[in-house]
Amino acid sequence: MHVAAILRLVPDTREELEVDASGRDIDREWVGMRLSEFDDQALEEAVLLKERSGAKVTAIALAGEGVDRLLQTAVARGVDEVVRVVHDIADSRDTARQVEALAGALHRIGADVVLTGVMTPEDILGQLAGTLAGRLGWPVFNAVTSVAAEGDGLRLRQEYSGGRAAIFDVSGPVVIGVQSASQAPRYVAGSKLRQAAGTPIGQEEIPTRAPAAAAAITGLSLVEAGGQAVSLEGDATTIAGKIIAILSEKGLIGA
Repeated sequence: MHVAAILRLVPDTREELEVDASGRDIDREWVGMRLSEFDDQALEEAVLLKERSGAKVTAIALAGEGVDRLLQTAVARGVDEVVRVVHDIADSRDTARQVEALAGALHRIGADVVLTGVMTPEDILGQLAGTLAGRLGWPVFNAVTSVAAEGDGLRLRQEYSGGRAAIFDVSGPVVIGVQSASQAPRYVAGSKLRQAAGTPIGQEEIPTRAPAAAAAITGLSLVEAGGQAVSLEGDATTIAGKIIAILSEKGLIGA
């Protein structure tokens, strides 16, 4: 089994963001980038699958600033190989073009299982897992919280709303959108990071030719802060009376 973990750097939304002059993207000049939260979970699940079943794991990322460091960190966490995909994609939010580049790289390395995060903050024009599965002609499972080797295939746990889940036994190639790993992503010691710093990074150059986009971003704006929260004090009867008064004032219940 050859598992590919697709890793994406995304803007650090913990920082203050500003819309750029075009009004269609954030100003990226001074924004820090970090591994997508869900891709972090997918990487951990891929390494766990390797440890439990002996699968080979390759981490793949589209070329860009900070990607080499990202891939070296993946080595420190336990992947076998890393691949940087050189591309000609101008907009990092262009899912269709990303898929063309990644699909080409996946064919070249011979991966038959793909793990990636279920979503990122930049999935404005489509989520990667489903779009990639469509391009490869493989089945896709999203919102997955466990991936385990079972016989000649995999056993997946997929989460649903209401606290429910389903178990699937899957054989053959598959794309998996990971929501959370079976355990928290591991801490990597500085000594391992230093050892991984010299890891050679494989490179695939994939020209991309995607169909015309079905959607375009015409405008982007920051969320405006709403009204301030109101803290109600007093005993239960007093607080209940205040809640009723607020609802009545807003016309949500009769006076």
